Amino acid sequence: MNNYKMINRSNSASFISGARQAIILAAGNSTRLYPLTATKPKPMLKVAGRTILEHNLTQLEDLAGEVIIVIGYKEEIIKKYAGDSFGKMKISYIEEKERLGTAHALGMAEGKVKGNFIVLNGDDLYSKKDIENCLKHKNCVLAKKIEDPSRFGVLLLEGGKVKKIVEKPKEFVSDLANTGLYVLSEEIFAAIKNVKKSSRNEYELTDAVSELAGKREVNYEEVKDFWHAVSYPWNLLEANEYLLGKAKGKIAKSAMVEKGATFKGEITIGEGTIIKNGVYIEGPAIIGARCVIGPNCFIRASVAIGDNCHIGNAVEIKNSIIGDNTNVAHLSYVGDSIIGDNCNLGAGTITANLRHDWKNIKCMVKGELKDTGRQKLGVIMGDNCKTGIHTSLYPGVKIGTGCMTLPGEIVKKDLTDNNFKK
Repeated sequence: MNNYKMINRSNSASFISGARQAIILAAGNSTRLYPLTATKPKPMLKVAGRTILEHNLTQLEDLAGEVIIVIGYKEEIIKKYAGDSFGKMKISYIEEKERLGTAHALGMAEGKVKGNFIVLNGDDLYSKKDIENCLKHKNCVLAKKIEDPSRFGVLLLEGGKVKKIVEKPKEFVSDLANTGLYVLSEEIFAAIKNVKKSSRNEYELTDAVSELAGKREVNYEEVKDFWHAVSYPWNLLEANEYLLGKAKGKIAKSAMVEKGATFKGEITIGEGTIIKNGVYIEGPAIIGARCVIGPNCFIRASVAIGDNCHIGNAVEIKNSIIGDNTNVAHLSYVGDSIIGDNCNLGAGTITANLRHDWKNIKCMVKGELKDTGRQKLGVIMGDNCKTGIHTSLYPGVKIGTGCMTLPGEIVKKDLTDNNFKK
C-alpha cells in the first residue's frame, strides 16, 4: 500500500478566475526507472520528501488557475493523490488510454485550453522562476546548455529563434537541450495534426513544435534556476541532493528529540518523529512523520527518509532516499542508494557503493548496461523488499518489487520481481 501525504489542497472553490492553464504530461510508465516505477507512476516518486508531482504543482502556484494532468499508467494513484485542487488551482484530468507519444498526449487537450498555456513533463523537476521567464513569450521552449545532449532533444536556432528540435541526435548538432517545458498557443494543435510517427513509433511533441516553428515565431529561454531531468534512477539522487541543499530545516512541534542527539546543518523532522539518544544527523537531511531514529545511528548529508520509518542502532545512511514504512533497524550501511516503500533491511545489510578501480558504476537499464556517470552508486530497491541478515549488495544492482535475499547472500546481479518467496 502506498501511503502518500495529503498535498496542498484547498477546501475553497475560489479558484483563480480566468487564469492561465497548465498541462502536465504524466501518462507514461517510465520503464527506465524500473523497479521504482513498477508500483507507481513516475510523478509519484519522491525527491527531498515530496513527490515530483507536488513539487511541480508548487512551482505552478500563482502562475496558473487550472492544471490539467494527462494520466495513463496507474492513473488511479495520481487522481487519489492530487484530487481536484491544489491551493487555488483547479485540477482536472485527461486519460490517455492508448499512449502514442507526447504529441498525442497533448493533442488530447484540444478544446480544453484557451489562449497561451504551460506544458511540462510530469517526470522532471522545474523552477517557478524559469516558468515565469518562458511566460514572457507567446510560444517558448525552456532549454539548457549541457555537455552531453545526446539523450535529449536539442534546439537548432536561426536568428535567435527556434528553427527545429532534433530528438536525441547521434552526432553533435547543438548543446541546447530541450527540457520539456513549453509555453504554447492553441496553434500547436494544428501542428500536432501534421506530425507523423517517429523512428520510435511515437508522435513526438518536439516534431509538433518544429512544425509550429516553421510558421510562427518560437522563442527560447535558458534555465536560470534549475531543471532536473529524471531519466534514470540515479537522477533522483542528484535532484534530491540539490533540493535538500536549498531547503531550510524545520523541526515539527510534536517531534521529540532526546538528550544526546546531535544536529549539524539544515535538518527537517516530521510530526511525531522520535530522535533517540546518540543519533548524529549531518544535514541537509529530511526525516518524515512518525519515524523512530536511533539510538546511536549516523544520518549523513543528503538523506531523505520517508514517513513511518525505523532507522536503528549502529546504522549509517548517506546520500540516499528511503521510502515510507521502511525499516533499517540495526548494523547496516546504506550509501548512495534508493530504497522503496515497505522494505525491511535485515541486520548487517551492506550496500557497496564504490568499485575498487574507481571506475564509473554501470547499471542495467532495459536490458543494456548503462554507464551512470557516477563513481558512487549503491542499490536501487523497489517496494516491498526484504534482505536477510548479512546481505551484501554490489554497486549499481537493482532489487525488483517484492524480492527477498537469504542470510549471508551476496547480490552481484539484478534480482527480478518476487525472486524468492515464502
